[in-house]
Formats: sequence, structure tokens, C-alpha cells
Amino acid sequence: MIYRLRHVTTYAYAHPVDLAAHLLLLTPRALVHQKVARSTIDITPAPSHVTEAADHFGNRASRVFIDVPHARFEVVAEALVEVRFPSPPEAPSTLPWEVVRDAARTSEAVEFVFPSPLVPLVPAARGYAAASFPTRRPVLQGLLELMARIRRDFTYKPGVTGPNTQVVEVLESRVGVCQDYAHVMISGLRGLGLPARYVSGYVRTRPPPGGAARRGADQSHAWVEAWLGPGQGWVGLDPTNDIVVRDEHVVLAWGRDFADVSPLRGVILGGGEHGLRVGVDLDAVEGAVPA
Repeated sequence: MIYRLRHVTTYAYAHPVDLAAHLLLLTPRALVHQKVARSTIDITPAPSHVTEAADHFGNRASRVFIDVPHARFEVVAEALVEVRFPSPPEAPSTLPWEVVRDAARTSEAVEFVFPSPLVPLVPAARGYAAASFPTRRPVLQGLLELMARIRRDFTYKPGVTGPNTQVVEVLESRVGVCQDYAHVMISGLRGLGLPARYVSGYVRTRPPPGGAARRGADQSHAWVEAWLGPGQGWVGLDPTNDIVVRDEHVVLAWGRDFADVSPLRGVILGGGEHGLRVGVDLDAVEGAVPA
């Protein structure tokens, strides 16, 4: 599937900002199953300095510095991306989850077993996840069931939680958005010793004819990648929509939790109170991606 992506972020400040330094994670990752044909980032006002380099997780990061006074800051990220993630293996054929847990200890995936600032090891999250992982159950069967349970048990409601809402709060209220769904699932899996990472990106804005609209399509989206063990690698799981990631998602960045992959963050001098508007469109297009 080929998508045209447009992500617009606009800050309006009550008072001029004199100096600003921002970190942007707004360039889709180039992956085996995700081809980025074009990608641009336009910034207003124009930065005086821009550097680009991969971060610790391999995400393409842009660091910008602005030294002219401005009452408005806007970032427009656009891209043309082709995604063709393969179907996962047959769930019953995957390794028992305990084997995956043990194998993780000596693999590179072990980095995503440990707690992180926004995803601590919460006993209640571990207990919630454990119900899907009885003894010797194939790991993907447990993952699919856990994803479906989160979709069923939690209520999607924007505006109730924020970037720093804790996993324990979401478990108690059973209300949140895609970020919260992902954090709960990751905390539960890590509590069992299973590697899980947080993925930021986008989900198709408009469904195909006869298809269901996806939650989280109006802004940047978040989901989970879980490790299936040696030889089978990672699988993308979207608990907000209860779907396996195949051809409706575009991967932007991944890390331990939202704090690692916030699309835009920074430090400013001045500004006072501010307003924020974010708009995202991820639309399917016809034709082929340029070579």
C-alpha cells in the first residue's frame, strides 16, 4: 500500500519566543518492508541551524535551533511511503512464551524487557497480561488474545489522559487513548519478561470502501511491537484497533515508551502560554513508488 503523509504541528504563543531548540522525530523509518520514497520537513520560522542524525534506537532525528523572535512555530512533515509488512507466522506455530522469555535474556531484544520512565513494571499490568499466557502457550496466541482483551476492556476517550499519565492510572480507570493502550500492554509483557517496544507512527486516515474507520487516525498513532523469539523477530500489534500491523500503518519511530519517540519536543525562551494544533492525513494513493 502506498500512502501520502502530511503531519502539521502549529504552536501559537502568547508572547514572542526569543530562542528555541527542538528535537523532531518526524521522518518515517526506512525498513525492509517500508520504503520511504520522499520525505520533507518544512519549519516556520526557518531555523538558523539544523542537524540530522540517528538516535540510540536508529530513528532519524532532526535537531533545529531558531534564534529569531517568533509568536508562531509550525512544522509540516510530508512523505510518500510504501508499506508491505508481511503477515505474522501462524500463531500456533510460534514458540512457547516461556521459551521466548528465556531466549530474550541473551538477545539484543533484552533492552526492551526492562522498565522505562513511562512504563514501569506494574504488578497489576503483569497480572492482567498473565491471564493470556498460561503455561506453554504459543507466544503469538497469547499476544493476540491480550491485544483483543485490551481493545474490549478499555474505553477509547481522548482528552482524559496526557503524555505523563501513569500505567496504574489507566488500569484503574480503563479509559485512555492509543498511547495508554500501548503503555499498558508493554508494561504487562515486560512484567512477564517478554520484550516489547513502543512504536509511534500513523494509521490510515480513511478506510477502504466498506472498511471500518480506525481509532487514532486524526493524529499521530501508537502501537506495540512484540518479540516472537529467535528467527521470527518482531510483530506489530495495535491494541487500540485490535489489528496486526500489515498495510494500514506507517512506522515513524520506536523506543521504550512515548518519552523516547515524541514527534516534537524542545526548550524555548519566552512564549508564555501557548495553543497547539495537530493535524494528520495518511491517505492511500494509486500508482507505484518512484525507484
